[in-house]
Amino acid sequence: MSEEEKKKPESKEEPDPSEAETKDETDVAPKKEDGDAEAPNVEDIAKRVDALDEGDEIERIAREEEAKLAERRRKERGGGRKKKGLEASASKRLAKIGEKAKPKREIPDAVEAADPLIERTRALAEWARKNRNLVQGLIVAAIAGAIAVGAWMYFDKKKAVEASVALAQAVADERGMIGDPDKEDEDAIRDKIPMFKTPDDRREAALAKYREVQSKYKGTGASYLARLGEGALLLDKRDPDGAIAAFQDVLASSLAKADTEVRGRAQESLGFAYEQKGDYDKAIEQYKQLESSDVLGFKQMAPYNEARCYQLKGDKAKAIELLKGLREDLMKSTDARLFSALRELAEDRLRQLDPTSVPPKRAQLSAGGGQISPETLDKLPPELRERVLKNLAGGGGGGPE
Repeated sequence: MSEEEKKKPESKEEPDPSEAETKDETDVAPKKEDGDAEAPNVEDIAKRVDALDEGDEIERIAREEEAKLAERRRKERGGGRKKKGLEASASKRLAKIGEKAKPKREIPDAVEAADPLIERTRALAEWARKNRNLVQGLIVAAIAGAIAVGAWMYFDKKKAVEASVALAQAVADERGMIGDPDKEDEDAIRDKIPMFKTPDDRREAALAKYREVQSKYKGTGASYLARLGEGALLLDKRDPDGAIAAFQDVLASSLAKADTEVRGRAQESLGFAYEQKGDYDKAIEQYKQLESSDVLGFKQMAPYNEARCYQLKGDKAKAIELLKGLREDLMKSTDARLFSALRELAEDRLRQLDPTSVPPKRAQLSAGGGQISPETLDKLPPELRERVLKNLAGGGGGGPE
């Protein structure tokens, strides 16, 4: 062998499919002669051949369809059949709809769409996220406001307590004892009951404290009660003009509008002040307003005070008429026992004006454990007289004459 033949690489020749098939047939053919044991292999071979023929047919059809499809596409690209106007327009619109129909969220929430509250909550959350600085500022302002309100309530309550304590000290001075403050007195409770040398000293001390409450705690309920107490002391001091101004201030206050007891006391005291000044018509006007009110005690005492004013004006007939009506009303009232002292007081004044209008028996009035008559009552100082009449009226009213 020559060197050139040695250098040539050995090449494997691919077998011809037709030769392979012939070989297979020649290989298989002799087996038919082997006997019955080789019979099943012939059927298998036939099936395989049929399957091969069937696959070749399918592949041929597929190739033909692909060729047709490629021919149609070539014609379309090369200016073949054009779409009609309606078809082209429909295709464009479908393309646009496809672009616009892209969902914003992959999973739609039916409950969310049905509930507008959830949508508003989401919108609010989105707004809060975009305006984070503003929201934080509002939160800080709200917290600061809550702290301010809490502080105001605390100091307002503290102020009210202090005002009440100061008012109580003024009332204690008004009700203080008369004596020698420097003298040792084992029976007196000096740390609880103030003591003064004279009634004038006591009145001036109480007036000073009432006025201090008004100036220091202006606008509080304690300040209006202090003004009411000041008016009563001015009435005792024989200063009707000062008393009238004080009682009018109390009547115009928010406390009098809310508290019927305060309003009744101020209006009745205003009548006393006009009466002390000699203006009986204005005094009667105040008592008539009390008579038409529903404040227990002041309502029942008002006709008696009216009768006194008519008596002072010289109209005895009107005074007798009012006193008789008051006596009958008290006798029929379900609260007759409560106002028994007031009825006895009305009967005693009736005996003065018309002895035949009531039985001749002289009734005595019980006040604070003692007996008192109308004559004695008229001689009492205005402040003490008011307290006695208030007790007689069941704690509701009074009268200075």
